[in-house]
Amino acid sequence: MLVYVAEYLERFHSGFNVFSYLTLRAILSALTALLISFIVGPGMIRRLSAYQIGQSIRDDGPESHLPKAGTPTMGGALILVAIAVSALLWADLGNRFVWVVLAVLTSFGLIGLIDDYKKLVLKDSRGLSARRKIFWQSVAAIAAALVLFWTARDPIETSLILPFFKNFALQMGIFYVFFSAFVVVGTSNAVNLTDGLDGLAIMPAVLVGGALGVFAYATGNFNFANYLGIPFINGVGEMLVICAALTGAGLGFLWFNTYPAQVFMGDVGALALGAVLGVVAVIVRQELVLAIMGGVFVVETVSVIVQVGLYKITRRRVFLMAPLHHHYELKGWAEPKVIVRFWIITFILVLVGLSTLKLR
Repeated sequence: MLVYVAEYLERFHSGFNVFSYLTLRAILSALTALLISFIVGPGMIRRLSAYQIGQSIRDDGPESHLPKAGTPTMGGALILVAIAVSALLWADLGNRFVWVVLAVLTSFGLIGLIDDYKKLVLKDSRGLSARRKIFWQSVAAIAAALVLFWTARDPIETSLILPFFKNFALQMGIFYVFFSAFVVVGTSNAVNLTDGLDGLAIMPAVLVGGALGVFAYATGNFNFANYLGIPFINGVGEMLVICAALTGAGLGFLWFNTYPAQVFMGDVGALALGAVLGVVAVIVRQELVLAIMGGVFVVETVSVIVQVGLYKITRRRVFLMAPLHHHYELKGWAEPKVIVRFWIITFILVLVGLSTLKLR
């Protein structure tokens, strides 16, 4: 929105032209989201506490989690508000990709909100059933993928790009819709499964989101894309503003979510945050790199699938408890140690992902 205000004011003073620069708007987007988090966060935590919207703890979980019972939850709404407001202020609202991401953010946030509301306010331990949750996630993801498919202006926008290969681009056709939906839904649930310790999910999401912003900037700049040997997609650079907002909002939330957490993200935040990472990766054509950089999310998800699948077949458990972070807790690792080590692993994986920009 402020882009248009700056364009108008530029008629009277050329200095306002500075707001047309993508990098500056990205910095301002991150700072705005961070500021919103700091201002809104304390009041939101007080309200959630006053309404007794607190976390319930699994009886079969680590004993160290029992004191966390009653900690305010649904704080992820703070992340959504910060991202949305920052994007609306600093992004180019004439860009189709911006609206797709905001639609995904809102729809997945609403699904998570309903699930949290049923579990925490209505005291329905089931919340949304897994089938209903996946169904509505799939509907939202397919709708977003269809919009991207129908509005694609170049075949590269619907092609599969392999990391480390310069000239490989597999045109997927209509399969692009289902593949993209799978990436969005999968990433959404992967982040949700990882969100089990204080700050465990949010910092990797910030790191991956920041890296996707780098990919967006390079992909949307013809000179950089040509130099790096990656596909150029017009308009994708605007995703840098979205990723910057995610980074600022995530760091602002981490201020309150770091160990010991004052507030938990809840499904409203985790599902939406993961979905945004997924759809941005789809837009910048880096779904496979997302799997590398988000390796912690992938391994956490695989640990649950393996644990449940093998238990149904053999009645034996591979891990002491799934997701994987609980396994290490039960092995005796202190919670902060698990969290920081997973952060370090994510940082390494993000560097590996970023290396694919040049290693082709």
